[in-house]
Amino acid sequence: MMLKSNYLFVIYLFFFAITTAQIPFGYYNSARNLSDNNLKFALNQIIDNHIEYNYTSSDIDVWDILKETDRDPNNLNNIILIYSGISVNASQEYNNANGWTREHIWAKSRGDFGTTTGIGTDVHAIRPLDNTTNTVRNNRSFNNCSNCIDVIDKWGNLTGSKKDATEWSFEPRDEVKGDVARMIFYMDVRYEGLDSYPNLELIESILPQSDNQPIHSVLSTLLSWHRNDPVNDWEKNRNNIIYNSYQKNRNPFIDFPELAEHLWGNKIGVNWKGETLGVENFDEVSFGIYPNPAYNFLNINGITLDTKVEIYDVIGRKVLSSKIGVHNKTINISELKGIYLVKILSQEKRMTEILVK
Repeated sequence: MMLKSNYLFVIYLFFFAITTAQIPFGYYNSARNLSDNNLKFALNQIIDNHIEYNYTSSDIDVWDILKETDRDPNNLNNIILIYSGISVNASQEYNNANGWTREHIWAKSRGDFGTTTGIGTDVHAIRPLDNTTNTVRNNRSFNNCSNCIDVIDKWGNLTGSKKDATEWSFEPRDEVKGDVARMIFYMDVRYEGLDSYPNLELIESILPQSDNQPIHSVLSTLLSWHRNDPVNDWEKNRNNIIYNSYQKNRNPFIDFPELAEHLWGNKIGVNWKGETLGVENFDEVSFGIYPNPAYNFLNINGITLDTKVEIYDVIGRKVLSSKIGVHNKTINISELKGIYLVKILSQEKRMTEILVK
């Protein structure tokens, strides 16, 4: 059994990774000041030729990588299933349909690439899932459902995801809609038909189940999900693990979400400047939180202006957002329990700190 002190240390390392990891210096330099197809080609050249792993192997394979990228930080023996958020035992793998399976976010029949090493094993767009939900999703296009049917997993749980009763589409739970969009965007850019793999493209139309062309949809819906469900720390951590430990390539739409606008959205034709991500570093003044470990209330010191406080759980979900000021520096956290990430932001400074409740 893992000692509590060791468990907290692992959680600390997890948070440290997602709050301090940086994009490698110069990684995107060749894509700066480009637009449209030139930008897309430059991004493709940056992220192609990644290290490829087998789907199933006695060596490191997709099963092994997902056990790290999608590990449940509240239970290090488990992984989180994408369309439900449910935590399951990672070591089971498929286990005669009693465990979990591997969901190709870009359905592997859309391009008919199956589990081909490379495009069919790219973990930037493969996530853990139960086999029942995997069957329901099938190769459905991603879209907001009109005639919604709740998706129930193999254990009888409501997943929060839905399928449409009349069109061949699937709507994931709200918490991962942006994640899904950014994985689909990655696949469109990574696989341009410039190697032995098909040229994947996004379109607007809902596709029939039988269509094996290398296309996916619905582009406008995915853009909306991308805008409304911003990149979170879970995605950033996953991106860093894949880059640092395995494939050695990154998902540009996690690093720079505005790239989607330059390729498909409201900045088509505009050169991407690729500004350096801001660094949260304020030497003159500093915030503090106390007590920590906390009880029912959390106090913030160092406040001189109206300030926003956001609290995230260990898988990157925002669980609390509050505005505080000089005369009101206390937040009620009585409903929280566990390990959290506190982000404090004002016009003059910002801070990120781990909170134990």
